[in-house]
Amino acid sequence: MNDRDVGYRILDLEHLGRTQSVAACLLETAAGPLIVDPGPTVSLPRLRAGLARHGYALERLGGLLLTHIHLDHAGASGVLVREVPGLRVYVHEAGAPHLIDPTKLLNSATRLYGDRMGELWGEVAPIPAERVTVLRGGERLRFGERVMEVAYTPGHATHHVSYFDPASRTAFVGDTAGIYGPAFPVVLPVTPPPDFDLEAWLASIARILEWHPDQIVLTHFGTGRDPQRHFEELRRGLVAWAELTRVSLAKDGSDADRAHWFAEQLEEWIEGKVAPDLAKQYLAGAGPEACWQGMARYWRKR
Repeated sequence: MNDRDVGYRILDLEHLGRTQSVAACLLETAAGPLIVDPGPTVSLPRLRAGLARHGYALERLGGLLLTHIHLDHAGASGVLVREVPGLRVYVHEAGAPHLIDPTKLLNSATRLYGDRMGELWGEVAPIPAERVTVLRGGERLRFGERVMEVAYTPGHATHHVSYFDPASRTAFVGDTAGIYGPAFPVVLPVTPPPDFDLEAWLASIARILEWHPDQIVLTHFGTGRDPQRHFEELRRGLVAWAELTRVSLAKDGSDADRAHWFAEQLEEWIEGKVAPDLAKQYLAGAGPEACWQGMARYWRKR
């Protein structure tokens, strides 16, 4: 089964020139095309080109289905709303205020990325409140003949939702499935601050599997054809990474020292899962220091 058979298209946004790093997903409906997670503004030329390859102009977009508001997923939303008359944005209620007024979102991201904000993400524009549809989980959204079910799936972020297309049995899961794809043959957790919550994430995995999806679509990157195996691997990784972080907090030294120790332990964790010369490259894709920060905050709050 290919993407055409199930009515969606993976659009490689080639973020910062890297292929198979950030994906937008095009959903074709009788009511017009939808995009799950349009990515950052710096990647808009690639989004436009991807739509054109499938016969759509950017201006025909009818809706943006956001899994969550992190800038690699949703950063371009405000610019798209400004450019496309009538475009609606669907987002969880905890994320909606930060799209309408992105000041706090940008301040938080700037603490992580510093003066690289423009290079990494580009413009983050506010969205008029009347163009935002607020989700809580449990909705059934109808777009022409296509129905999309919504589930609240926190753990990676408190404002994370996932979408399910019953017709194709496809779940669009954002970062709730971690990182996996042609360039990442191991399922990697991705746990940046400030919202990582282990118990919530494990519950979200169970919620997605209640749909019994035949495939899942990840922003990083593409389609997973065996959701049960994928999520079992992710569960093991989340528990192992969280335990390594808990152990690190008892060690002497600074947080930088603890994060460095954690990153070294991940090299042992991945040993044997991929070729040694690729292991560091794969781990770098998850951002081990940021992952440590997210999990350290989780343990310290407890």
